[in-house]
Amino acid sequence: MRGTYRSILTTIIALLALQLGSLVAPAYACGCGAMIPDKAQRIGVDREESAVRWDGRTETVVMRFNVHGNARRAAWIMPVPSRAGVTLGDPALFDELDRLTEPEQRDRFYFWPREGDWPFDSTYGDGAAAAPPGAGSGVGVVGRERLGPFDVARLTATDPEALGDWLRANGFELPERLTGALQPYVERKWEYVAVRLAPQEKDAVLYGELTPLRITFASPELVYPMRLSRLAKTPQTLGLYVLADHRMEPRSPIGGDRPEVTFAGRIERPEGAVAELAGDGPVRLTVLEQEFPHPERIDDDHHLRTVADTPYREVEYTDRLLTVAGGIPVWILTVGGGLLLAVLLFVRASRRRVGMDAGVRSAA
Repeated sequence: MRGTYRSILTTIIALLALQLGSLVAPAYACGCGAMIPDKAQRIGVDREESAVRWDGRTETVVMRFNVHGNARRAAWIMPVPSRAGVTLGDPALFDELDRLTEPEQRDRFYFWPREGDWPFDSTYGDGAAAAPPGAGSGVGVVGRERLGPFDVARLTATDPEALGDWLRANGFELPERLTGALQPYVERKWEYVAVRLAPQEKDAVLYGELTPLRITFASPELVYPMRLSRLAKTPQTLGLYVLADHRMEPRSPIGGDRPEVTFAGRIERPEGAVAELAGDGPVRLTVLEQEFPHPERIDDDHHLRTVADTPYREVEYTDRLLTVAGGIPVWILTVGGGLLLAVLLFVRASRRRVGMDAGVRSAA
């Protein structure tokens, strides 16, 4: 019996140790960048939303993070193909994009009553709504500024170890796994946007929705850096709003599930924060959702291409019982009408039979 208790206790201790280990495990990736917290602290970004504007020459990425964990500060690194400008984004942008792309609402009627309709409930009425279906060696600091809660540095680096030196100088350690993941960008002579995230309030932690960052750089193609996300330890979700002259879609799934288009359409007159990003003229908006159940399989950045400008909008149906004349269910009228007709036919047949019987008696 003691052996059994000892075995159970050992299992419990092992599970607690595993849980505590997960609490201090750092997040090395999120969407199109790498997130690095202090040692013995944790931070997570399971979903990243970005709005991208590309006019054929210049790309602007507005990123919104929703973070969780207990980190009081963190460093975030995003590779970019050319010199980048960084400003704060408009927090209203994503709400406006959501309104522009919300699903079309339609009613879908059914004939026979369902659960919740009379006589299966005390009253009859509408059915329930259907469920809606990230040259030389060393680091060069080319710019540094304070933007709200962000300390932003724009760097050039041709050696991942040099980037590690910059991180260490700012109080962070470059994870060994991240060094190898940065190598493809070093070989292509990309630059980096390095951001030190720290709440302005004393002793506050990084939690919840952070102010969006707006990053602009020259690019002859629409590219969304995703390679660093292969370091993530948990499944990742990407939400991408693409504003361009035409509908744009990824060339490949880059190791994730097939990207799903949830909206594609022409915005004739952008307003507010959308106009600030896309301009006042007409623009095509494509919304993409993609799941990465196994982030380690990500093998490239997202390269997006022009496709046919076929519009698409999701449709959400609300199922309703078919009624007429102030809410009377059609099935009641149909069934009642059928019964009434049957009664009338029965009465008529009975009367005819009585008449025939009377005729027979008279002849007799």
